[in-house]
Amino acid sequence: AMSLCPEGHAYRYVYLNSLAFSLRLRFDHQGKPNDLDEAISLYEEALCLYPRPFWHKPRDFLLDNLGGALVGRFNKRKDIDDITRAISLHREALTLRPLGQPHRNTTLSNLTLALKTRYNKSHVSEDLNEAIDLYRESLRLTQLDHPERHVTLFNLSSALCSRFTHTRKNEDVEEAIQLCRESLAVLSSLHPSRRHSYSRLQRAYISRYSERFSHASVLEAYVTFFELLDGHLATRSSTISRREAAAAFRYARLLRVDAASCAIRYDNLRHAIELVEQGRGQQWPLASRLKTPVEDLESASPKLAHNYLELSKLVSNAAQSSAASTDRAAADLAATKYRKLMEQWEAAVARIRSLQAFSRFLLPPLYTDLQAAARHGPIIILIASQYSYSATIVPTSGEPHHVPLPSIALADLKTIKDRFTRARRHASRMDPGESRTDLMVLLRTVWDEIMLPIVSVLENVVKLKRRSRIWLCPTAAFTSIPLHAANPFQTKADRSKDPCLDLYTCSYTPTLSALIRSRRMMKKRTSPFFVAIGQGQPGAGKGKALLAVDSELELVHKLVPATATRTTISGGAATRAGVLQALEENTWVHLACHGKQDPVQPYNSHFVMRDEHLTLLDIMDKDIPHAEFAFLSACHTAVGGEEAPDEVIHLAAGLQFSGFKSVVGTLWEVNDAVAKHVVKAFYEYMFDPKEGGVMDPTKAVWALNCATHAVKTKVPYSYRCIVLRCMAFILVSDTNCYYFILLV
Repeated sequence: AMSLCPEGHAYRYVYLNSLAFSLRLRFDHQGKPNDLDEAISLYEEALCLYPRPFWHKPRDFLLDNLGGALVGRFNKRKDIDDITRAISLHREALTLRPLGQPHRNTTLSNLTLALKTRYNKSHVSEDLNEAIDLYRESLRLTQLDHPERHVTLFNLSSALCSRFTHTRKNEDVEEAIQLCRESLAVLSSLHPSRRHSYSRLQRAYISRYSERFSHASVLEAYVTFFELLDGHLATRSSTISRREAAAAFRYARLLRVDAASCAIRYDNLRHAIELVEQGRGQQWPLASRLKTPVEDLESASPKLAHNYLELSKLVSNAAQSSAASTDRAAADLAATKYRKLMEQWEAAVARIRSLQAFSRFLLPPLYTDLQAAARHGPIIILIASQYSYSATIVPTSGEPHHVPLPSIALADLKTIKDRFTRARRHASRMDPGESRTDLMVLLRTVWDEIMLPIVSVLENVVKLKRRSRIWLCPTAAFTSIPLHAANPFQTKADRSKDPCLDLYTCSYTPTLSALIRSRRMMKKRTSPFFVAIGQGQPGAGKGKALLAVDSELELVHKLVPATATRTTISGGAATRAGVLQALEENTWVHLACHGKQDPVQPYNSHFVMRDEHLTLLDIMDKDIPHAEFAFLSACHTAVGGEEAPDEVIHLAAGLQFSGFKSVVGTLWEVNDAVAKHVVKAFYEYMFDPKEGGVMDPTKAVWALNCATHAVKTKVPYSYRCIVLRCMAFILVSDTNCYYFILLV
């Protein structure tokens, strides 16, 4: 086209501009600097066709285009001459677009962007002040219903926050916060730009109450952001879409423990506990709220309760329909239906909260509510933040206790985690007679730097007796450390060693709310239906054969009391659909198969069946309110994802979420021989013949504790020092959550 428009051709500037624009697009996609240089040369040639005195319409467009290209090159090469010239070109373009000219707002945006870009490089306050003035003019020129109005609101807010960090003038940051709220108000619930406004609003609050200025009101910034983020995630109809939306806020993954750390620094331990509780399982809240029992509400207002339950069912069904749609148009319709139902559901919740006795219905629990979780023993919450490392003990009554951990840091926790991983892999290749000195050193470190300060407070301040129950609730980096196995390895007079495990009956819990909810559900008992499921021949490409599965199922079947209805599913019958049906029809489950945890996309974690994988999402979609207990004799069933270390997203948690009160899972690969000893000992203690066939899931922690000691006599002394490779079982439960590693 250019060859057909030689110099002097009336429309040569059009083709010069078009070719330059195409080269800029290719530069944006491929990043080749020669494309951008050529585009700038073509824009300059086109501009020469219309010298400054010539007020022809194309000149203002060409000035803007060339200025934009120079800004792009400055971002790449940081040559101050490029950005200075770009600003000059945009200023000239603005003179050609006076008030009333339809494209004036475009040039205002281009000039403000160039000024803000130069300010970020040189920090000349005049550039920022001018940019703010121009943003204000742009906002005045933009209609209230203009589809891009939120962009100007967002940009002005960003500029005001930048100025506040230097001037500390409160009016700037207050206006920035108001502008962010306005930008959210004009955007639909699923607009892709909402996340930018959420991000800017959070940063505006942090700017106003920056931690480096030690202002206690920084907690308001944290809480506001969490409320906005939770509301944003609630607009997503499926679990996957909610996780994708949360992934856009990568910097917020550990923000809740940072907030808890901040609350601790201001001696607000109650609020710290509330913040941790809200963060432990951010992906679960909406789905769990839809399953909330409403017996008390049914007594107080049957009509409101009925309306709420019906809407909850509709929302749940709409979410599943949206997730299952493969056709784009059908998926959009399903998503629209879901959003409308969510509005009705939220309105129903608001009506319930208008009742005085239900003013906090479905709101995050307060400390006074959460302390009920410590009714049977204190709960120790370990907080790993970029600002501090500490533990907070929730006693059975009274105020919480703070335990500083000054000897530990993030780098230390990462080192311990990596060393445990290497030592565990090394141990898997060692002979039983070889020493596990490296593991002993690591567990002594965990004792000295983490558990000893906590035990000291439990004994001297809380006055907790030996052998009492305690629950550990680790967050962030602490979740990868086997805290329960901490051991000083001090030899007593009889040459035996006394691990931390023997000081207290130590369990874990994912959340405090989980303990409370399960104890409430434990009151509803049903006739026991026990199914033993095994898949030892998963098929080609799905893992090696598990030769011990059938004998394990036979063993379990013999140990289960005859008072239960017993079923066994294995081989060709152990399919995805068959196992899902079995989970729904039985109250007790033993599952022996391959388990695979996906560390990046934990919802893709699965049990390996004969035909298709049984995924975490499959399990979460089921509602099994009468389920009681599950034993997962499979690898990696209680390990969370790497992308969200403070979340509780794994196979064991999925079964817990679907309704099971107690779930035994594993932290890593399980050795068949030792696992069989554990299974046998566990069920022998769980189902004592002297108790007449009574099946009580609350005995699980005691049975697992007894099995730990019983198995010590089944393996060589040197091997039972620390068998990280195989002794990795964990009881994940609303009632209990018990990990154990076999110690001397």
